[in-house]
Amino acid sequence: METPVGPLTIVVENDAVVALEWVKPQRRDDHPVLDAALEQLSDYFAGHRQDFDLPLAPQTSDFQKIFGQALCAIPYGETRTYGDLAKLLNRPAQAIGQACGANPIAILIPRHRVLGANGLGGYSGAGGVETKIKLLQLEGAGSLLL
Repeated sequence: METPVGPLTIVVENDAVVALEWVKPQRRDDHPVLDAALEQLSDYFAGHRQDFDLPLAPQTSDFQKIFGQALCAIPYGETRTYGDLAKLLNRPAQAIGQACGANPIAILIPRHRVLGANGLGGYSGAGGVETKIKLLQLEGAGSLLL
């Protein structure tokens, strides 16, 4: 799908979203989970949705799954720091940064809501930090960037 942050491809396997890739889709398959993901992402980018109700099955380590749950618990329009998540999960901030970058389902598992202690931090989605800024502005968290 085309979005304000560029083309995205949603990958569905075994009735769950397993990845969101920053590339133009090569084909469009009919699948109820894919249809729901496209609709929910469209609503999100239109400002009509604040959370997602989709089956997610990222192919990640056990820690990354727990980390993904912590990301999903950050409310729309709010942020946490890498340090906040490090304390919450009793892990070093570097492990949190690595888990953020390894998250295969960006936006749906909102890694853009994680900031550095003294700035934005990085972003591994296409467009890098500029994409992170666009997503935070979409959620009304733009004032946090000043």
